[in-house]
Amino acid sequence: VQLQASGGGLVQPGGSLRLSCAASGFTLDYYDFGWFRQVPGKKREGVSFSGKHGTKYYADPVKGRFTISRDNAKNTVYLQMNNLEPGDTAVYFCATDAKSYGSAWHMEHGMEYWGKGTLVTVSS
Repeated sequence: VQLQASGGGLVQPGGSLRLSCAASGFTLDYYDFGWFRQVPGKKREGVSFSGKHGTKYYADPVKGRFTISRDNAKNTVYLQMNNLEPGDTAVYFCATDAKSYGSAWHMEHGMEYWGKGTLVTVSS
């Protein structure tokens, strides 16, 4: 199982970015996915979750601004981030797990496989 996150960068407040997480070595259909973020010195935060049965979850700070989606044909999961705020600045990680413990559990405790992070900086 390998995950490769990309799409981070520098964006002004109010701007948009789309993060991609390319998966290899397994089929997307049977796995839950999550996006997490972490600011140095702070606890990792669960941002969004996409369950293999179609469930979705968004953390309160990103509701209405972020959208998680998956393209099974491309074996890729996306995180569309709109109306970005300086508080969204962090390293973003994608993660996956074949075992389903529900969005709340995974957002709190993490997932089995992790990709390397991609840095998102929101600044004017």
